[in-house]
Amino acid sequence: MKVLEDVGRGTIDFLDYVGGTARLSAESAGFVGRLRVRAQETVSQAQILGVQSTVIVLLTSLFTGMVISLESANSAKAYGVTDLVGGAVTYVSSRELGPMLTAVVVAGRAGAAIAAELGSMVVTEQIEALEALGLSPVRMLVVPRLVALLAMLPVLTILADVVAILGGMVLAKNVAQISYHEYIESARIYADFWDFVKGLMKALVFALIIAIVGCYQGLSVRGGAAGVGRATTGAVVISIILIFITNFVMSLIFFGPANH
Repeated sequence: MKVLEDVGRGTIDFLDYVGGTARLSAESAGFVGRLRVRAQETVSQAQILGVQSTVIVLLTSLFTGMVISLESANSAKAYGVTDLVGGAVTYVSSRELGPMLTAVVVAGRAGAAIAAELGSMVVTEQIEALEALGLSPVRMLVVPRLVALLAMLPVLTILADVVAILGGMVLAKNVAQISYHEYIESARIYADFWDFVKGLMKALVFALIIAIVGCYQGLSVRGGAAGVGRATTGAVVISIILIFITNFVMSLIFFGPANH
């Protein structure tokens, strides 16, 4: 019976979590749809969550692009198909690694920051103070962070794609003596503009996941400072798991057998 109780409790908690995040998403969408967005706070959050994540995103993308280029350039040189290297790096970066790695890095940094900040506000009863003043915590706190991430994550993804491709180009030149012209021409031939567009569509969905999960975890804090720590850890873990699952589903939709 203990097992059945645990399963039942887990199922109820899961459904409660899904319902809570869906309700928070719907309420946030309502404010955005009515253009009730605090512009100044949104710009501030864009700087905190997006701009301050730029360096770590670019470093991650640079070394990832270089690793892909290193592996593909060595193999391509051995088989005499060096004209495929630029296309391979661009193909993988634009479709998968650019948006996904950017989202994972931002989830680890910005998602944790959102959960910790809102959780601290719950513990110090600032949320209750907002409600007592007749102000909506969703409009005041959630919407600016959501809109900021929806604006900044696609921009970070574009930068990540560019840096990964350029890093791969430099490494291919130095490791396999593939000329810049050959690399760029390969990227131009084998990469498709719509791959980048679909990658940006992924980035928008990932931004929604990071913002909603981070905000929901923060607003659901219970148990003082320890609860803030649990909420912060949970925000990162849940966001990253959902990013991987969503990435697979969207890749299946965008690039699956039906699209070939």
